[in-house]
Amino acid sequence: MTDYKNLKLIATSSPHIRAAENTRSIMLDVIIAMMPALIWAIVKFGFRALTLTAVSVVGCMFFEWGYRKLMKKPQSVNDLSAAVTGILLAFVCPVNMPYWMILVGDFFAIVVVKQLFGGIGKNFVNPALAGRAALVASYAGTMSGAWADPQAGWVPLAGTADVVTAATPLAYMKTGDMAGLTSQYSVTDMFLGNIGGSLGEISALLLIVGGAYLIWRKVISWQTPAAYIATVAVLTFLFPKGGADNLQFMLYSIFGGGLMLGAFFMATDYTTSPVTKTGQLIFGLGCGLLTVFIRYFGSYPEGVCYSIMIMNLVVALIDKAVKPSRFGVVKSANKEAAAK
Repeated sequence: MTDYKNLKLIATSSPHIRAAENTRSIMLDVIIAMMPALIWAIVKFGFRALTLTAVSVVGCMFFEWGYRKLMKKPQSVNDLSAAVTGILLAFVCPVNMPYWMILVGDFFAIVVVKQLFGGIGKNFVNPALAGRAALVASYAGTMSGAWADPQAGWVPLAGTADVVTAATPLAYMKTGDMAGLTSQYSVTDMFLGNIGGSLGEISALLLIVGGAYLIWRKVISWQTPAAYIATVAVLTFLFPKGGADNLQFMLYSIFGGGLMLGAFFMATDYTTSPVTKTGQLIFGLGCGLLTVFIRYFGSYPEGVCYSIMIMNLVVALIDKAVKPSRFGVVKSANKEAAAK
């Protein structure tokens, strides 16, 4: 006979759907999607790109393990979310930055932004972008003015005093020096990644390949990246700077900087982006508008990092505004419920 008194049953709300996907498998897909861009960074910058990324990943995983160990919380390091944060943070940093410096960003991203707010699923902004913002605020000279020139050879594994640096395409565009930009980099260079810039941002092509893989695997949806990139494309086509040709300026704008990385890998973060398709379109539109405004009118040549973080802060409002009607409830009842 069955001992019903001691029978342990778990009651959960419907629907009862079983799927092979979990946090670890999703994060593994994201890591796979970033591998083409990382391999290209190694080709262009040397093994310093790999070691800097590895240090960032180890740092993020260590800080997550250490915090949860200290706070006596269940370990979550095996879900690979910290590893993804480590790779993304390395991707938005110069390859020639000191190893210890990226560990500072790792600590801020994992401990301050993620774990102090409860861990994965509870942070209100993207941890990797917050880590980058903290590094820019603390070490502006390294983060904004010393980009390794991939055409000058590989960056040494240790020491960067003799590294040849060059202005990024966005720096030329910020000053309106389109003649200098076109003489230094072609649109093809921008698309393929034969340019200076952050470690994992230089090849628009390989980031698009990685983003397409995530869409194909249904890890992300197309709404946010499409709205983000399209908004930047339309605005820069309509309002070019420096007397440039409209189409040319648009292509330089969408292939330059962190737009592709941000659109496919950061703006689509589950925790800090809207849950509805309509909300995702609005979110991408807002990111695109802010990116162009910051690039045009701000003191900083790039706007992806701060635009996504600003939009992260209004995700709850977007979700509330586009909340779908409950099935079987009349509109008047929905309005009364929303008013409450």
